[in-house]
Amino acid sequence: MVGTQWGDEGKGKLIDILAADTDMVVRFHGGHNAGHTIVAGEQTFAVRLVPSGILHPTVKNVIGNGVVVDPRVLFQEIDMLESRGIDTSNLVVSGNAHLILPYHQEMDVLYERHLGENKLGTTKSGIGPAYADKAFRVGLRVQDLLDAKIFRQKLDVVLKEKLAVMAKVYNRLGPTAESICDEYLGVIAPRLEPRIVDSVDLIHSYLDAGRSVMFEGAQATFLDLDHGTYPFVTSSNTVAGNVCAGAGVGPRNLERIIGVTKAYLTRVGSGPFPTELFGEAADDIVLRGKEYGVNTKRRRRPGWFDAVMMRQSARLNGLTDIFLTKLDILDPLPEIKVCVAYDVDGTRFEHMPYHQSDLHKAVPVYETLPGWQEDISKATTLEELPAKARDYVLFLADQAKVPVSHISVGPERRQTVFVA
Repeated sequence: MVGTQWGDEGKGKLIDILAADTDMVVRFHGGHNAGHTIVAGEQTFAVRLVPSGILHPTVKNVIGNGVVVDPRVLFQEIDMLESRGIDTSNLVVSGNAHLILPYHQEMDVLYERHLGENKLGTTKSGIGPAYADKAFRVGLRVQDLLDAKIFRQKLDVVLKEKLAVMAKVYNRLGPTAESICDEYLGVIAPRLEPRIVDSVDLIHSYLDAGRSVMFEGAQATFLDLDHGTYPFVTSSNTVAGNVCAGAGVGPRNLERIIGVTKAYLTRVGSGPFPTELFGEAADDIVLRGKEYGVNTKRRRRPGWFDAVMMRQSARLNGLTDIFLTKLDILDPLPEIKVCVAYDVDGTRFEHMPYHQSDLHKAVPVYETLPGWQEDISKATTLEELPAKARDYVLFLADQAKVPVSHISVGPERRQTVFVA
């Protein structure tokens, strides 16, 4: 299950729905910079690290090896869930996942501040610096918490370099090894140890037994480190192919790849956005769609649906079907635009231009469809949707060349149309 746009498509809702018939949900990349919202009855839960299957007591929830983990945030989520009556005993963490440490967050803030007007708009959560240390092969992993000697040795090596950079480049003092060891070995390790597992072996034990496993993506396709709108991207690979590395399974294990897609488009932070809306039209969508970040509370930038992006996302992920969300937000509109191509200096692009300069200059080519101007929030079947709403859904599916299997017409579980 992957996001097909710039995130915030509604992935948490789909996973919560499908988890009822799933044995395991695995997060395979990213960190706590991506929030998933789950609405269950009268309760709303916002999770960042904990997989979205956590509301189902029979589901095993796994934080995989490709995730970077801030234990402080993880415990905050666990405490929040348990205080609200949710059992988290089925939550485990891969011993091979990398740790986010205090100096990662400090460096994230300093890097972003140093970039000034060219800042990337990160959440300053330490995600990028943690992945950078992983690539530099100086990262500390969750399993290192189980061996105090190894943890201290690795920490001394990396912290020496970090503190020198902070002092000499940014004129800042960083955290001491003693303070980190006191917290991570003295407080965090004892509490986390019962949840640390060999996630690859655990996942394969479920697959070998013929049990169902769902892999939960965070962020979305166009925030992918390789395939997104670089450099305004996240620090991991978000496409479906990264399940193989981030969870430790082979490509043949992936039987279904669902792309979660918002019926319009939003983006948080900086970066190109050809179909972006401004003014009153933008404000209306933000207001109706409650388009503010789960974590950051930042206002999302709204725009019309971009079929050029959608076709690229279908290519990159090998989508089998689409879960279309927030169709109800478009209810009052008399007409709805869909970008079907880009015009770049007189050249028509029906696929994503590879060069960033072309994308920045891209002018959307729109087709305009009539709105339905009816409340669709109570629809439970495709036939109960207004004809113009059905036409819009079918038009998007035709543009993507991928069928729509689910349609969300509201935030609650029951507000979902299952397409035959």
